[in-house]
Amino acid sequence: MKSSLSLRDALLALAIMLVWGTNFVIIRIGLDTLPPLFFAALRFTFVLLPAAFFLKRPQISWGNLSLYGVAIGFGQFGLLFIAMNGMISPGLASLVIQMQVFFSIGFSMLRNGERLGPHQLLAFALALAGMAVIAAHNGPHAGHGTTLMGLFLTLAAAASWALANQAAKEAGAAHPGINMLAYVVWSAIFSLPPLYLLALWHDGWPAIAAGLAHATPATWAVVLWQSVGNTMFGYGCWAYLTARYPAATISPMSLLVPLFGFAAAWAWLGEPMEGWKIGAAALVMSGLAVNLLWPKAKGAPTGMDAPLT
Repeated sequence: MKSSLSLRDALLALAIMLVWGTNFVIIRIGLDTLPPLFFAALRFTFVLLPAAFFLKRPQISWGNLSLYGVAIGFGQFGLLFIAMNGMISPGLASLVIQMQVFFSIGFSMLRNGERLGPHQLLAFALALAGMAVIAAHNGPHAGHGTTLMGLFLTLAAAASWALANQAAKEAGAAHPGINMLAYVVWSAIFSLPPLYLLALWHDGWPAIAAGLAHATPATWAVVLWQSVGNTMFGYGCWAYLTARYPAATISPMSLLVPLFGFAAAWAWLGEPMEGWKIGAAALVMSGLAVNLLWPKAKGAPTGMDAPLT
């Protein structure tokens, strides 16, 4: 594997981070028309179709695929979309969801017997301090901040993302060389039933019908951006990069996701950057940086899973 990014691949990685970071604003725009769980269901519908006709199902157990599909579909995106529907701002959501790194470490400890290193304890303490700052600035309406429920749902989404990462890691370990894009596409079979059923229960048919009636070409462009831009382009290109470079080389790029998230929310939606947000972001980003860069300095694996948003 190459130890440093070529200019072309560095620009590709930057483009992926830009897509993933700005995605939180795109989600917020889509939620102005579509109810949250139905929006998530549409996203995964277009992840599955028509790609499943062109990508062969990976030889992974249905149990593993179902765990990944439910965790990433309803667990991560379903809960995230509910939270972003008026309970947490896009900028903060892009930051809080990065707590998946620490949930991923926790699941690895439970499943694989891994132990926390001193740098991970420090990283976790910094990230928790950032979460405490965010929790201390909650309000009854999210507006440009968050409610406690919005923070809780986004943390639950991060935990679900980490569970999906663990499933993908175990699938990759059992089947080296697996086509991860095909893995994501075929897992959507299991994302769709809970999303559509819970959309009927949580969103309600009147809201779904109203969303479809008021959907514009821009609304459908947002849905396609979620499936084609974020999943097909983002995950496919990320898989290409992670196959060519060590994790210690490529993983630190993920630190750019919240930066792009806050910048896009400020530029497009007017989300203000108060001092407490900057402080919370600095704490969380410092924790992420310690977790990613300390092992790199020591020549050890980073333990960072690929960010999928």
